[in-house]
Amino acid sequence: MYMAKVIGSVVSTQKDKSLVGRKLMIVQPIDAEGKSTRSQEVAADTVGAGVGEFVLLVHGAGARKANVGERTQRDVVDCAIVGIIDTFDS
Repeated sequence: MYMAKVIGSVVSTQKDKSLVGRKLMIVQPIDAEGKSTRSQEVAADTVGAGVGEFVLLVHGAGARKANVGERTQRDVVDCAIVGIIDTFDS
């Protein structure tokens, strides 16, 4: 798992059908001090995170398994928000 801060959202009217109904958020991966660690990415939100919140991310197979609802054979999610961080100590 990785930590990130939600910095925005993405609206896409034309997308793969496995993304229909999923909220897509722009996240900035961070380290334990809250500093950016690499480039921003888009994650499917499975927990209702909002802009400004710190979240937990998973990538790859973990992200595909984390998605709620009916999954398709062609699930294209590679990054998912699976938790909202209340506090963290470094």
